[in-house]
Amino acid sequence: MMRTRPLKVALLGCGVVGSEVARIMTTHADDLAARIGAPVELAGVAVRRPSKVRDGIDPSLVTTDATALVKRGDIDVVVEVIGGIEPARTLITTAFEYGASVVSANKALLAQDGAALHAVAEEHGEDLYYEAAVAGAIPLIRPLRESLAGDKVNRVLGIVNGTTNFILDKMDSTGAGYQEALDEATALGYAEADPTADVEAFDAAAKAAILAGIAFHTRVRLDDVYREGMTEITAADFVSARNMGCTIKLLAICERAADGGSVTARVHPAMIPLTHPLASVRGAYNAVFVESDAAGQLMFYGPGAGGAPTASAVLGDLVAVCRNRLSGATGPGESAYAALPVSPMGDVVTRYHISLDVADKPGVLAQVATVFAEHGVSIDTVRQQGKDGEASLVVVTHRASDASLTGTVEALRKLDTVRGVASIMRVEGE
Repeated sequence: MMRTRPLKVALLGCGVVGSEVARIMTTHADDLAARIGAPVELAGVAVRRPSKVRDGIDPSLVTTDATALVKRGDIDVVVEVIGGIEPARTLITTAFEYGASVVSANKALLAQDGAALHAVAEEHGEDLYYEAAVAGAIPLIRPLRESLAGDKVNRVLGIVNGTTNFILDKMDSTGAGYQEALDEATALGYAEADPTADVEAFDAAAKAAILAGIAFHTRVRLDDVYREGMTEITAADFVSARNMGCTIKLLAICERAADGGSVTARVHPAMIPLTHPLASVRGAYNAVFVESDAAGQLMFYGPGAGGAPTASAVLGDLVAVCRNRLSGATGPGESAYAALPVSPMGDVVTRYHISLDVADKPGVLAQVATVFAEHGVSIDTVRQQGKDGEASLVVVTHRASDASLTGTVEALRKLDTVRGVASIMRVEGE
């Protein structure tokens, strides 16, 4: 039997995502009520610019006083889509203190202070859900912390930023340079006026921290994630990748060590074989591979950003939290019992593609090979092209640690015959 008294929802933020959340709550009100077991009512909307016209939202619900809204005492669920660290952190903790559960899309805050927010939620017996914080509409958080709760996840590998994937896809498919592809992404609305958070991988690193924490039952903060942006990638890098049967993607990679005693989390550009499913992820789409003991390989694919896709994830969480509230229960909280150490990037082992500008004369290859051998880095393939006294030498290694490769490159730079290191890129997905 359906409860007639509505569950009251406070919406913090009414931008691209928030406005879609409000629209779906209104247009699908009957369906949501049937799925939850009670109607849901939009009780207030906190915004910065109250004079802006917002279609479908009763102006009487709009307020600039977000603190007063979450302190009302009759709010059941607070939906936070304003982003950033403050005032979002204070508003979320205040919501818990005043008896409301929270649905958030705030990846930056959760990557930095997720453990503290979970602790406050648990203290007050409230839910904290955040499916929309990672990969937009793709169900990923809930499968990791619920569907795979009985399994052992060993690796999470994926494309978790639509803007960067659009740019790299354009560079690969059209031969465009980085700036040209970025300009197109901006014109189409995929990139912000200031794209730093995307192209320098801050956004993807926050998502990697969240995914690693859930997958490995370990607290992983944003500061634990190695981050490398993609602004230095050139059209020539894509030519090199194609020569290897690869393309280039900005990947978030979270791994459990082979001995199970530690984990790593990193975000960086990497070459990936064209035969790998992630290589075919085009445009602004996201895709994430999860590898576990029992389930094997799972792939989650779909739109990773945008108002409607992200709102879909928010509404999914809202339904789950409302159901919990009606039953007097709470969903899964933080699971950090494993408390595994997070290893530094220097310990990570992978393959590398190194492009060197060298003098075109006898003995250069031998000198370079000697440096690799002295640092314990095994060479897989070498390709050299020369003209007019200058040459390009491309070396692909077998698997080596980041620390040993760093030492190798430092030694290579000291050789008189090496004019410069044109590019270094990791090779993943093999």
